Amino acid sequence: MNADRLHDLLQRVRRGELEVRDALQDLRGLPFEDLGFARVDHHRALRQGFGEVIFGEGKTPEQVRDIFSALRSQGQPVLATRVDPEKAEVVLAEHPDAEYHRAARCVTWSDGPVPVTGRGPLLVVTAGTSDLPVAEEAVVSGRHLGNEVELVTDVGVAGIHRLLETRERLEQAGVLIVVAGMEGALASVVGGLVHQPVIAVPTSIGYGASFGGMAALLSMLNSCATGVTVVNIDNGFGAAAAATRINRIRHDGER
Repeated sequence: MNADRLHDLLQRVRRGELEVRDALQDLRGLPFEDLGFARVDHHRALRQGFGEVIFGEGKTPEQVRDIFSALRSQGQPVLATRVDPEKAEVVLAEHPDAEYHRAARCVTWSDGPVPVTGRGPLLVVTAGTSDLPVAEEAVVSGRHLGNEVELVTDVGVAGIHRLLETRERLEQAGVLIVVAGMEGALASVVGGLVHQPVIAVPTSIGYGASFGGMAALLSMLNSCATGVTVVNIDNGFGAAAAATRINRIRHDGER
């Protein structure tokens, strides 16, 4: 349950349009619902501004489906990440109006368009095409969380002229998410070109000495550009969540 729905519920009780017992029934699932194998947090949107997100990796298809159903029952948009095609098939069988984003490995559902609440567009920038799965996770997550999101692909430092051609788009973004594997140098370059917040996402893409993304992670943590923020390896969702919080803060400091 999000703040808008709770506000509407209380207003209906106040106007006499809804009996108190019926309102209590709607609120019974707060703050969480025990499914036996998971305790679904229905209170998170009230605390953090967006609801609980399902991490599909390691869960059975049926567990993903049942958590998805529990979150949807509250009428809030639902996002499940790291969902392979087999798990997506089980979720979609129960929720045929949900959408599977194959490249992003995400399943989403919302009762209508998700309203845009961010003050500026998020721009997801990838070093190479191989980084696209993580970048697409950031794109889908960012849109689900209420942002306008754009994507610029394959502008890594091996051909720096490709990045410089997008300079105008970089400068127009509200927050930038830079996704890169190998040496992870793109985040430092972008961080040195723009004044906006930059969130770096190291990916596990690269040859043996990249150590599954550790090389990119350490490179980004040691960025020469000031103020670059780094999330965990392959964590496109985490970058989108951080960018959303930044993007919702207005210039005057109000939320």
